[in-house]
Amino acid sequence: MSRVYNFAAGPAVLPLECLQEAQADLVDFQGSGMSIMEMSHRGKEYDAIHNEARENLKKLMGLGDDYEVLFIQGGASLQFAMIPMNWLGKDQTADYINAGTWGASAVKQAQMIGNVNIAANTQKEIPTRMPSLDEMKWTPGAVYSHITTNETIAGTEMKEIPETGSPLIADMSSDILSCPRDYNRFVMVYAGAQKNLGPAGAAVVAIRKDFAEKGSATPPTMLRYQTHIDKNSLYNTPPCFTIYMICLTTRWLLKQGLETVYANNAAKAKKIYDVIDSTAFYRGTAQKDCRSNMNITFRLPTEELEALFVKQAAENGMKQLKGHRSVGGIRASIYNAFPMAGVDSLVAFMKEFEKRNG
Repeated sequence: MSRVYNFAAGPAVLPLECLQEAQADLVDFQGSGMSIMEMSHRGKEYDAIHNEARENLKKLMGLGDDYEVLFIQGGASLQFAMIPMNWLGKDQTADYINAGTWGASAVKQAQMIGNVNIAANTQKEIPTRMPSLDEMKWTPGAVYSHITTNETIAGTEMKEIPETGSPLIADMSSDILSCPRDYNRFVMVYAGAQKNLGPAGAAVVAIRKDFAEKGSATPPTMLRYQTHIDKNSLYNTPPCFTIYMICLTTRWLLKQGLETVYANNAAKAKKIYDVIDSTAFYRGTAQKDCRSNMNITFRLPTEELEALFVKQAAENGMKQLKGHRSVGGIRASIYNAFPMAGVDSLVAFMKEFEKRNG
C-alpha cells in the first residue's frame, strides 16, 4: 500500500482504520453475503448502521431528544436553498453573515426566496477575516440568522459564536466536530459530509424539532425538513455507503474524544502557522485572530514558486496543496483525520523549499 498525505479540502482524508474496516466489509458486509452498497435501505443490516450514525452524531454534539439528525442529499449547496424555502416567508427577514465564498453562496440562494439582511460582510477583504461581534448588525424579529463557521477557501474560522436574538443556523461544513461547541445554541447546523465526516453524497443536518415544525408546507415534499424527520431520512433511497462511512467515522471520533481531536487539530495547525510566521518567504492570507485550524492558506513570493511548491510537494508524497482556483496560492486542509506525521512532513518540506528558493 502506498498512501500519500492528502491535503485536499474535500472530498478529504478519512481515518485509515475506517477505510480498512470498509475494505474488509466491502464485498460481504458482516456475513450478510452482500455489500453495504447492494442491500436494501429498509433491511435490518442497513437500518442498524443508519440509526447508529444518527445517534453517534447526537452524542458527539451533545444533543437530546428535542433534536433530530438527518441525512439529505445535495450537500450543503442544497441546504442554501432549502433553508429559506422552509422558513423565509413573505414580509419576513433573515440575517446572514457573508465572510467568504460559501457565506456568499448561501446569501445568493436566500435572496431568490425573500428579504435578506447582510448583518456583516467581509467577503472581499484582504487579508481574509471573520467579522467581529461588534460589527454584526442583527435584525430585531428576524425569522432566523445564518452564519458560516469556517470559510474553506479563505482559511478563516469563527472563533466566537454570536448572540443573534433570533434562531441561529450554521453551516459547519468544514469544521464540524473539530472543536468544542455548544450545539444546543443552534436551531440547526449542517455540513457536507465530505470534509470531516465521510465521503461525498450527503449533508448531515442536526435540527431542533420544534423549529422544523414551523417550516412552510409549500415547498415540494423532498425539500421540506419535516418530510425527512417523519421518515427518518428514508423518504427516498439514502446514500447508504456515505452514511455507513459516517457511522465508522463517528465511531472513530467517539473513541478519540472531541477534546483530544481538538487538541490535535490546534497542534497541527500551530506547526504550520509557526513556519509561515517565522519568515517573509511565506505569507499567510488570513488575519491571525481568524485563522482556521482546518484550512491553512498562504502565498509564496511568486506564482511560479507556488506552482513549483505544489509540484515538488506532490513528488514527495504530499498532494492536493494547490489553493482554490478562485484565489490561488497554497491551501493545506488538515481535517480531524489528517495525521500529525503529514503535518511534520509538510513543515520539513516548507523549510527545505525556502532554503532552495528563498
